[in-house]
Amino acid sequence: MTAADYLAWERTQAEKHEFFRGEVFAMAGGSMRHNLLSGRILRALGAALEPRGCVVLTSDQRVITADDHYVYPDVTVVCGPPELRKHDVLANPTALVEVLSSTTELYDRGLKWEGYQRLASLQDYVLVSQVEPRIELFRRGADGTWIYRAAGAGEQLTLSTGAALDVDAIFAGAADLPGD
Repeated sequence: MTAADYLAWERTQAEKHEFFRGEVFAMAGGSMRHNLLSGRILRALGAALEPRGCVVLTSDQRVITADDHYVYPDVTVVCGPPELRKHDVLANPTALVEVLSSTTELYDRGLKWEGYQRLASLQDYVLVSQVEPRIELFRRGADGTWIYRAAGAGEQLTLSTGAALDVDAIFAGAADLPGD
């Protein structure tokens, strides 16, 4: 399947699918814990960044990475005018967030991360654990290299945009909900 075929087909589907190197992969729905964590990250980033002119988007936003790799991050931030391809595919995210699950963690840390690193606009890549109160941040340094930080209970991480993610606030009550 070509990327153009994928986009035409995907727009008619009720469920979401990612596309990589000619293959289509169905996206599974998230657990309650996954959805809670995604929602809290979305709200925290929206509250901090929308007054600064950034846009914070849900997992329905399709993003293109290198090699015609089309993905749906859990949360996407765009600061500045969005660059759209094919009318609805974002090409210039500022920050991307993935809530990890047992079935996606290797992909989120591997092939997906490789594609994200090639996005010149990307400044922050955030990984959120469902297993423990832990948020990881890969932040692009001034020289283009990626700097890694992790925060656990009682800590927070600050993105390059200045938005702070407080681990305790994000994870409050999350362990009480079903995860994967």
